[in-house]
Amino acid sequence: MVPTSYYLILSAMIFAIGAVGVLVRRNALIILMCVEMMLNSVNLTLIALSRQWGNLNGQVFVFMIMAVAAAEVAVGLAILIANTRHRESINIDEIHLLKW
Repeated sequence: MVPTSYYLILSAMIFAIGAVGVLVRRNALIILMCVEMMLNSVNLTLIALSRQWGNLNGQVFVFMIMAVAAAEVAVGLAILIANTRHRESINIDEIHLLKW
């Protein structure tokens, strides 16, 4: 049986990698993938703690987070595709479509 602390350490590492990716990268597609990594690390934390405490509330929250992540991907990719057709670039420094 694997201790819960291992899962929490792995989740923290995945979250840190995702956060660094969001802050450092300039490619919008990579940033969306890093946000997904961060959401998955939260899911891992919720599942690990739910398993440790013998409570199903964490698993219910995971399903809600997965639904939000699916909606985020759908909307984010739709905006990205629309912007790519307009500007032909996915660099976030060149995206001025949503500014006033």
